[in-house]
Amino acid sequence: MTPQSSFMVLAPLAPSRVPEMRALLATMNSAPGVVDPLNSLVPFGRFDDLHFARFVVLDDPTTGDIARLYGVDRPAPPVYLAFLGDFDGGYGAFIDRLVQIAGAGLRKIFSLCDGFTAQTDLRSWMVEHEVRPGANYCNWAGRTVVQTREEAQLRRALRDFLDRTPDFAEMPAAAAHRSLREFVKKEGLKLTPAAATPIGWTIRHIFDWLLLLLLIAGGIVTLPLTILPGLLIAWRLRVLEKSDPEFTPRPDPKWEASLAAIEDQGVTNQFTVIGALKPGLLRGFLTALVLFIIDLTARTIYTKGRLARVHTIHFARWVYLDHKTRMMFASNYDGSLEAYMDDFINKVGFGLNVVFSNGVGYPRTDWLLLKGAKDEQRFKHILRRHQLPTEVWYNAHAGLTAHDLARNAKIREGLEKTSLSETEARDWVTLL
Repeated sequence: MTPQSSFMVLAPLAPSRVPEMRALLATMNSAPGVVDPLNSLVPFGRFDDLHFARFVVLDDPTTGDIARLYGVDRPAPPVYLAFLGDFDGGYGAFIDRLVQIAGAGLRKIFSLCDGFTAQTDLRSWMVEHEVRPGANYCNWAGRTVVQTREEAQLRRALRDFLDRTPDFAEMPAAAAHRSLREFVKKEGLKLTPAAATPIGWTIRHIFDWLLLLLLIAGGIVTLPLTILPGLLIAWRLRVLEKSDPEFTPRPDPKWEASLAAIEDQGVTNQFTVIGALKPGLLRGFLTALVLFIIDLTARTIYTKGRLARVHTIHFARWVYLDHKTRMMFASNYDGSLEAYMDDFINKVGFGLNVVFSNGVGYPRTDWLLLKGAKDEQRFKHILRRHQLPTEVWYNAHAGLTAHDLARNAKIREGLEKTSLSETEARDWVTLL
């Protein structure tokens, strides 16, 4: 199995250069919200291991909220250029390939960032500006770009064969399975075997599970000792919940229109939001704890197609900014933004609350889990208001949802079996 990894290069950008940066990044698109995969700057389509990538200017329009609502006088945060992506394999090898394939284009882009000069070593600079996520999520651990492309091609070939074989529907399912196996063998369709799982990843995975089990066991054993501190934390949290100001005005219609213009260009979309975290030690502690739990469970429990009850996210990450005073969230998901938000509100509203209620202006919660996101319109307003336009977004699985990728993998799995019972074959054929 080839594990997935991620990168995020974050570099300060002078506000005066933001228009120039946006104009340069726009040349990578064939239309608003539609990247040219073979653009001259970063030809994403030449990578056979890159799932998603994006360039986004982190110019937060809500930076004044914390002063307005809490009276906290912080220096204006920097504007950043963020370049991030999700890929198969190891970090070092991917960065080497990125520099080799897109070095000239990346130098042109980063030359607009503070501190990057003609003499700068590109690879070293990118590594120095790497920002690791506080929590990261991958829909299906080990499913590579090569696998998804080959399995999509396999299904198309099988569908074409079925369309040319009118009497196929009359065949017993087990016989149809044998026929399709013979067709694939005759056509010589390529199905790359899964790579061996790196020993380092296996050790890390075992360690993660042991850590999770130890935390659960330790929590049970020490429960009597944590009751009093827990009650004090709950009391303090409740005081904050009653006093923390909400701020959920409806976003500017022009802002919403600019965001909508680059969405729904396909079955999968991008999402980037940024905002300040509420001040105080307790909010900082809760944010860190929740992100730790998300990251750990995403590496152990939620590795096969779902994050809690949500199945539509391909990759997602939560990233601290500016000494943990702000946070960015970026995801790649199926469907429209409206459906995406509804999916979360209806299925894991409490999960939204435990993370995002630590952000300035969030709809008021009760005991961290209740209300909050359930106030649907206020929640949607605050997300849209904190959302940023993604200047460039690449999707290696264009036209394929997470459901499609899972179905295609099952088709391949069934095809690789030498024989199936009639019942198994019937279930398998329905996938086609």
